[in-house]
Amino acid sequence: MQKKCFVLFAMLLLCPFVGSGQDISFYKNKARTATSVPEKLEAIDSVLSKSYGVDNNVFVSYSNQYIELAKKVDSVELAAKKAMNLQTILSDYKNQPRRAIRIIDGVLAHKYKIKDSFLLGGLYLKRGRANLKLNVKEAIEDYETAINNFSEKDSIYIADAYLFSGQAYSNIGKFVAAGEFYEKAYRFYEKRKEYEYMLHARQGIITMFSMNGFYDKAEKEREKLIETLKQLDNKKYIITEYYNQSIDYHKTGNKELEIKYLLKADSLLNETDPNQQDYSNHININASLAEYHIDNNELIKARDYIKELEQWIDQAKEDRIVNISYNGAKARYYLAVGLYEEALKYAQEKLRYSKAVGHEDDIMSSHLLLSNIYAERGQFKKSLENKNSYLDLRDSIYNKGTAQFLAYYQTLYETEKKEKKLVEKNTNIQLLEKDNENFKKIVFFSSLALVLTFGLILLYRNQRYLKSNKELQEKFSQKLLVSQEIERKRISKDLHDGLGQRLLLIKNKIVGGDDDTKKMVDDAIDEVRTISRDLHPFQLQEMGITKAIEYTLTQIDENTTLFISSEIDNIDNLFTKEQEVNIYRIVQETLNNILKHAKAEASKVTIKKLTGNIVISIKDNGVGFDFTEKYQNVTSLGLKTLLERTRFLNGQMKVKSIKNNGTIIIFQFPVS
Repeated sequence: MQKKCFVLFAMLLLCPFVGSGQDISFYKNKARTATSVPEKLEAIDSVLSKSYGVDNNVFVSYSNQYIELAKKVDSVELAAKKAMNLQTILSDYKNQPRRAIRIIDGVLAHKYKIKDSFLLGGLYLKRGRANLKLNVKEAIEDYETAINNFSEKDSIYIADAYLFSGQAYSNIGKFVAAGEFYEKAYRFYEKRKEYEYMLHARQGIITMFSMNGFYDKAEKEREKLIETLKQLDNKKYIITEYYNQSIDYHKTGNKELEIKYLLKADSLLNETDPNQQDYSNHININASLAEYHIDNNELIKARDYIKELEQWIDQAKEDRIVNISYNGAKARYYLAVGLYEEALKYAQEKLRYSKAVGHEDDIMSSHLLLSNIYAERGQFKKSLENKNSYLDLRDSIYNKGTAQFLAYYQTLYETEKKEKKLVEKNTNIQLLEKDNENFKKIVFFSSLALVLTFGLILLYRNQRYLKSNKELQEKFSQKLLVSQEIERKRISKDLHDGLGQRLLLIKNKIVGGDDDTKKMVDDAIDEVRTISRDLHPFQLQEMGITKAIEYTLTQIDENTTLFISSEIDNIDNLFTKEQEVNIYRIVQETLNNILKHAKAEASKVTIKKLTGNIVISIKDNGVGFDFTEKYQNVTSLGLKTLLERTRFLNGQMKVKSIKNNGTIIIFQFPVS
């Protein structure tokens, strides 16, 4: 009877999974056989909802299908949502941040079609999270772009971007900037009563205390944070705090508490991650355990932890951050057992990953490790070079600004006046000690500066004279362009209002005349209109610069043998009327040069609106030319005029041309 009950119970457990399997198979089949795009997208969406958190491979595969299909039918916002959902799976679970970035970039290529600020800002935010594993500085740029694209209704995501920026700046040793972003994130979360996320900002500030040597303060604040995390049952962040506290004990030489907190972190990690998917924490904790036993000359135990690292590192090939811990532990182990060649290889890898990510603290420790390895190998010159690199970087990270900033942030956490005064006093002592260390350097460089001053003054006067002449020439050229445009406008108006109107009167009077005469008059009217439009683009005033450029491209495409394709973002109302005329002239004159000289069959015009500037690219497949030779030719005014118009707009002009291999001209203009 018991056996029958057990079988029945097992069947009941299996039933939901069997049903779920049939369910997802149904939608997979529906996605495969659907004949209409909306039906196919709906079926794929059902597959995604049922595979999320269950089967990452299925989720990634069908997400890619959905994104590509949505882009093909111009449903870019739907593609954006799926790309954002996919980033976490690819970066954190499958450890493929580059792939996540490529997919997001594919959606951002159509960003002008995204009207929802949450989606546009969210794409940059997600790309920043992926970049954090590859290049911290690029991640910071993404977070900044995300903040600029979010609107007021997206305040919670703006707070996230501030928090992530603080973490990134802290990782590369920019503590003042990090503190400012942590403070902004904290205030945003506080305003929205997001108390759990307020703790994340607090966690970042505590980490900065540790990184700058305020270990007692960090320990007190971390104990409070751990108690709060326990109340929230947030075990993942407790693991992080145990691990961070063990690092602080390592720096202060408290071996007993260092191993205690490492083992607490390891135990809690094994409890919360039975499937061992959290490779990042596993690698960091085991690497630290290995280094602890190396420091205590317990090399057999250290070897066991080094072996443990190997089972996770294959999952972390693209994760540069955990590769820093992995290579550092292996380098120290091989140094301890006397295998200096192997130690050198892994230490160099640690330095390479540290530089790629931009973690200055890890770059500093890598140089110190390399210095010790080279010393053991008898390569004392290289040992000294790395030791100097270590010392220089240490001084640059912990400078006066950092000490003042950390003192300020400590006072925010102090409640007693005596403790606050003690912090300020200790900081002043540190600053005075640094002043004494740098005094000799200041005297030396001051003396050198006096010797060079006379030569610099002469050089400055000469450069000033040359600059003045150049500015006068540029002002004259710009005034000449303005006066030409005014004169063109006047002549164009006279042609249109004067001669054009008279020709129309003549046409009306010869209505009953012969056809040849009427055709001649019509041709004359068309020619006058064409000359008038070329002299002054009236469509610029009537339609705006974007439509005016598109109209010009259409006219050239329809009335010449040149095939023109284009990708044009809307740039209306970004420039003054005078600036718009110059931009229009730049496009018009460049295309005229292609028609006259390039012997091209096709041309492509691209106008992109980026953050802070506009980029115009005009490409042809013509005969090309030598830019230097053409520019120095006194009869070649086309390039000189383009350059003067570009300077008038405070822009930049780049020419890429090879004879018989086409030409690309790129203009970049700032948007005020």
